[in-house]
Amino acid sequence: AENDEGLMEKFFETEHLTEDEMREGIRKGMVTRSIFPVFCVCASKNMGVGRLMEFLGNVVPFVDEMPAVHNTRGEEVKPDPAGPTSIYFFKTGVEPHIGEVQYFKVMSGTVHEGDDLANADRGSKERMAQIFVCSGASREKVEQLQAGDIGCTVKLKDVRTGNTLNGKDCENRFNFIKYPNPKYTRAIKAANEADTEKMMAALNRMRQEDPTWEVEQSKELRQILVHGQGEFHLRTLKWRLENLDKIPVEFYEPRIPYRETITKAARADYRHKKQSGGAGQFGEVHLVVEPYSDGMPDPTVYKFGGQEIRVTIKGKEEIPLEWGGKLVFINSVVGGAIDARFMPAILKGIMSRMEQGPLTGSYARDVRVVVYDGKMHPVDSNELSFMLAGRNAFSQAFKEAGPKILEPIYDVEVFVPADKMGDVMSDLQGRRGLIVGMSSENGYEKLQAKVPLKEMSNYSTSLSSLTGGRASFIMKFASYELVPGDLQKKLIEAHEAEG
Repeated sequence: AENDEGLMEKFFETEHLTEDEMREGIRKGMVTRSIFPVFCVCASKNMGVGRLMEFLGNVVPFVDEMPAVHNTRGEEVKPDPAGPTSIYFFKTGVEPHIGEVQYFKVMSGTVHEGDDLANADRGSKERMAQIFVCSGASREKVEQLQAGDIGCTVKLKDVRTGNTLNGKDCENRFNFIKYPNPKYTRAIKAANEADTEKMMAALNRMRQEDPTWEVEQSKELRQILVHGQGEFHLRTLKWRLENLDKIPVEFYEPRIPYRETITKAARADYRHKKQSGGAGQFGEVHLVVEPYSDGMPDPTVYKFGGQEIRVTIKGKEEIPLEWGGKLVFINSVVGGAIDARFMPAILKGIMSRMEQGPLTGSYARDVRVVVYDGKMHPVDSNELSFMLAGRNAFSQAFKEAGPKILEPIYDVEVFVPADKMGDVMSDLQGRRGLIVGMSSENGYEKLQAKVPLKEMSNYSTSLSSLTGGRASFIMKFASYELVPGDLQKKLIEAHEAEG
């Protein structure tokens, strides 16, 4: 009744509406998007299908009654069969013996069998060789579909879910589907290592069908990660791999992408010397490491014990690291103690150690290195010698420089019914979470917190059981913060045990 003033008046007078009036009220609610009907249907047992089809025929508004659709430039696109052709792909299915089946809606114009269209998202050309309308698993070939129609096609070269294909002189792009961020991650491994390639192919195919499954081969963590919406979502993925593709798989806790850094300055020197018939190897490097932050002034002097080290900058490189943070490399060697041509080799040695920090093998970040002295040999010095000397000197200095492990902290927003607020708050605090804000939104309480990623691995399951499935959350990376001392000790011990 709320969707029509006439119906509202009638309802207050008589306190009931006829079935036709209710249909009209629902139809108007759908036009204004204030009502979203939900149906429970089982296609395989044919339960509820008739009722759903009846509802589509009797109640659902026509395409041209719905609010106007806009393309990504904000221009209105009318569902006009005589307009320019534009079709939007909203689903991909993969079927045995056929391959990808792409489902689309005609947004405007008319699409004919054999039409050549341009993909607005990928820049490729596609031919619509065959067009079908679907009735469950059966497809019926048709010659054309008009604005508002839904159909499918096969054997397209390069179309993904969410792409738009256009006819001549038309440049529409639509962006209707907003996928939720993943909330649950597991490392996945084929039970039989020989099946790894088959498993990856199956995962990539499944991702085309459901883009909220994300697959990532993490070089840093040396694991294959699958991200999804929750435990049940990933259990479904596992079931499909094991039952449909016959690939047994196992899930593991994903490793955490820790970072390593230092908290004070330290110096070290290292001599690499190897003599075994023929040309030898010789390189000696003296360096200082210290914590780096953006905008720091260049160093002029360091004091260690009674020794003073003056810095004369001959060369400086700032290297933004692909995993975040920076490495600043300063050449302060005077009097030709180390030839300038060996500096890139020393830097290469340091970078290789930055990629595998001394504490837990994690990436290191935010370090300044000053090479201030060393020695070389006119015959035996080469790039390999200085690379190894630089790597080992850096490793020694890093361990002396108050090394610390940093952990990823995530901004977490939880939408929770008011009566469950206390339980959810205390659970977050038990996960080392810091509550930073609270507000109300659409009848729900919104909790904002900063929580270490390590504590979030089973959060979707816990939140669901705490609130009877009534709460939801989103999380995104915020920053790296120091790990508490007791946890750092455990992490280093665990790394040493693995090594």
